[in-house]
Amino acid sequence: MSVRPEEIDRGWTAAAPPRAVPERADAQVPVLNIANVLTVARIVLVPLFVLALFADGGHDTRWRVIAAAVFGLAAITDRFDGQLARKNGLVTDFGKLADPIADKALIGSALIGLSILGDLPWWITVVIVGRELGITLLRLVVVRRGVIPAGRGGKLKTLVQSIAIALLLLPLSGAFATAGMALMYAAVALTVITGLDYVGQAARLWLAGGRARGESRS
Repeated sequence: MSVRPEEIDRGWTAAAPPRAVPERADAQVPVLNIANVLTVARIVLVPLFVLALFADGGHDTRWRVIAAAVFGLAAITDRFDGQLARKNGLVTDFGKLADPIADKALIGSALIGLSILGDLPWWITVVIVGRELGITLLRLVVVRRGVIPAGRGGKLKTLVQSIAIALLLLPLSGAFATAGMALMYAAVALTVITGLDYVGQAARLWLAGGRARGESRS
């Protein structure tokens, strides 16, 4: 019985072991990417913002507008770095940690500066900055068991804080100043609510890590 050549080819193909699929070279996302560069740029803008805020005694109209512009530029990078990271698959652990730290550095410096200049009650600054420092420390404590990324609630809180601060930075009065303080009170509420949510996430992550270790040892 004759065997056709194509049958021999099929036989060899069936018998040959499957080729291993090579791993993609870009399987690991590089830390140096556009999203992380924007995050670092936001951190770099913080001292420039502080210098503009306190220039000429802190109440010069021109310098307050410049400070608000620098603050707005830095705040805008917060929106784009997250979008670019998610859209282009550039999410890294460095970005997850550096992004909220950059936010806290920018927001914290603005709040403390406004309080020093007498434009914002200190109790608001203490509540917001205290929450931000506490959550940052909490992230570092649980980082070995996982990274808690910035959630939607945290982003909304940062957005409301940024708009409120921008209004308070500008040399405005009347309804605009009132709107800025109203937004700031809303930001305080969001700050407390999201802070409690992060504490819950950290607790679940810590307990899950403890259970996983216990199961691996049993």
